[in-house]
Amino acid sequence: MKNYEIMFIVKPDLEAKAIKDTAESMKKLITDMKAKSVEMKDLGQKDLAYEIRDYKTGYYYLINLETDKVEIVKEFDRVALINENIIRHLIIKMDE
Repeated sequence: MKNYEIMFIVKPDLEAKAIKDTAESMKKLITDMKAKSVEMKDLGQKDLAYEIRDYKTGYYYLINLETDKVEIVKEFDRVALINENIIRHLIIKMDE
């Protein structure tokens, strides 16, 4: 099994429910594709190091997962690029 760490930032100008719904939909995407040990942490609203699309803050989320299917990570990447509520994401394959 390979371990991955995914961090994504949700736009700060959304309602609280929309922010949580966006994060939950991204987690559901991973769990529906049968990834193992999916853990999501809400890191809260933080200042960005630099402006992204005129935003100075964002809501950070961290997902840790285990999987052998690289398709799960590729699908997350594809959906995160399309989702207009996510302003940035990063996927890291952890050392074994």
